[in-house]
Amino acid sequence: MSEWNKLVPKPSSTFLRVKCPKCGNEQLVFSNAVNIVTCNVCSVVLAEPSGGKAKIKGDIQAVLE
Repeated sequence: MSEWNKLVPKPSSTFLRVKCPKCGNEQLVFSNAVNIVTCNVCSVVLAEPSGGKAKIKGDIQAVLE
């Protein structure tokens, strides 16, 4: 491991590809969302803020770094 990797910490937040449980639409959600995130197609709540990590209501398909 290089010295650069030790000096720069990895962020604890990521982007998540979440699938809507109602319509199946996939969209990106920030893991530390501070606002309620709704599906762009059917307006179902996909994520709710909880003071840190968001509560994800849909199925997580992928974690993007």
